[in-house]
Amino acid sequence: MGRLRQLAGNTPAHRDRVVDLLRAVAIIAVVTGHWLAVYVTYDGGLRGGSVLDVVPWTRRLTWLFQVMPVFFLVGGFAGAASITSHRGRGGTAVSWILGRTDRLVRPTTAFLGVLAVCALAARALGVDAELVGTGVWMAAIPLWFLVAYLAVVVLTPLMHALHRRYGLAVPILLTVLVGVGDVARMTSVLGFVAYGSFLLAWLAVYQLGFSWQDGRLPSGWRVGPPLALGGFTALVVMTVAGPYPISMVGIPGEEIQNTSPPTLALLALAATQAGLALWLRDPANRWLRRPRPWMAVVAVNSVIMTVFLWHMTAAVIGVVALYPTGVLPDPPAGSSSWFALRVPWLLALSLILAGLVAVFGPIERRAGPRPDPHSSPIVPAVAGMAGVLAGLLVAAVAGPGDHGPTGLSTPALVAYFAGATVLRHARRT
Repeated sequence: MGRLRQLAGNTPAHRDRVVDLLRAVAIIAVVTGHWLAVYVTYDGGLRGGSVLDVVPWTRRLTWLFQVMPVFFLVGGFAGAASITSHRGRGGTAVSWILGRTDRLVRPTTAFLGVLAVCALAARALGVDAELVGTGVWMAAIPLWFLVAYLAVVVLTPLMHALHRRYGLAVPILLTVLVGVGDVARMTSVLGFVAYGSFLLAWLAVYQLGFSWQDGRLPSGWRVGPPLALGGFTALVVMTVAGPYPISMVGIPGEEIQNTSPPTLALLALAATQAGLALWLRDPANRWLRRPRPWMAVVAVNSVIMTVFLWHMTAAVIGVVALYPTGVLPDPPAGSSSWFALRVPWLLALSLILAGLVAVFGPIERRAGPRPDPHSSPIVPAVAGMAGVLAGLLVAAVAGPGDHGPTGLSTPALVAYFAGATVLRHARRT
């Protein structure tokens, strides 16, 4: 607690605190949304799925819980401020990338290592390989977001240079390209083009963060409410009257899914969220001058990667601990009893996650090696990031099932850990 007070008290006066608030609120929404979506049945064997599949009206709630655009928006804001400061001190793009990705890669390395060891131990104890694979897949669900976020962080120096020259034209062009991908997918003409939206859509939102940071998107009434209203109107038209599904997360079996890859409908939601952020920025910053709310925001942000990476592991542990033992019954998903049981379910998972954060949070808080800001090795940095991204991508898209002794693809783990090792060495060089 003393360290948190010190961190909160040392906050620079110029810091835009609403960025940290949005990040904290977003992680709480992600964790809560994922936990609420899970339903489990136990009749001698564990089975389950997403309540969105069996209770269609809950899909509308994804408009509230799909907050990944917020992460990219505030990530762009923070990234622009950071690289501008780094460049001002004479730092290179490579050293910035090495430093910026350290806090993402370090806790992820610990997460994957522990996950692999636990899977090996479960297999050695005789747990069914398919069940181990499913548990590992569920715990590793957060990796898909990390692939996209790491990619846009790596591209920050290039995209920020484009932003300085072309401004809002960049996210507008990226949005148009996402629309082209949507048309290609819906018409089955060169449908593979749509896969580019996995990167282009998130880059578009990240670029909005650049414009927010340098004032091209000013806060207040002039831009915020019109942007929010315009985004929300477009979202309603696209989903209620248009061809896009209501759900802002993927539903198996749907021909078009708004996240796989991201669509114009998801970007309309992103515009709505960005408009609200701009609108509320000034009053939120004033509120965060109070010590208590600001210290709470600092506390969440100090372990935000740990919370994100481990929250589905908490759900896996909760499933194994609560359902086979009979501690928590499993009425039909969507029934009144099922909804009533979400309260103890959330409380139990919160306690489990708190324990995981207590154990693994220090890994994130601990400062890693700082690269030389003026001279960093390009080839090891590129090779290391390629290995990390390739490993995460393969692990993220593998799906449930038995993918090897650790439950994850062995080549993916080898690529990831090799890349992470090279990056660590490059930061020390």
